[in-house]
Amino acid sequence: MPAMLDKPHGWFREWFRKVWKLRGGGLYACGFAISFVIRELGSLADDVLGIGAIFTGQAFEFIINFIVESFMNTMYSFMWPVYVVTFAPPWGAIGLGVAFYGFSSFLKKSIEGWLFADGPDIADETQQ
Repeated sequence: MPAMLDKPHGWFREWFRKVWKLRGGGLYACGFAISFVIRELGSLADDVLGIGAIFTGQAFEFIINFIVESFMNTMYSFMWPVYVVTFAPPWGAIGLGVAFYGFSSFLKKSIEGWLFADGPDIADETQQ
């Protein structure tokens, strides 16, 4: 069984918990995490196609491109609500408003229950 499925409370949960706390613990945090993961997976796919550059002596350029793309993915992920609103005006804005209401009413408690099942300050305890 893959490690992530064998231990669902592993590294992904720790990372998501940190993002959740840092971004305010709501739809914005969830949207940021989803947007970042999708963008990084897309970049990773492009990087796998360009892995041959390492063997042609362009390893430094490959590493720099990877770092810059990760930074840009982070910046674009911060702006995920803008993409939703501009996707299909005015329905994007209406959908975002409904999502903010629905998320707080129906999903937030379930996600927090999963993230903080072993105590709300477990991430803070590991850093001390």
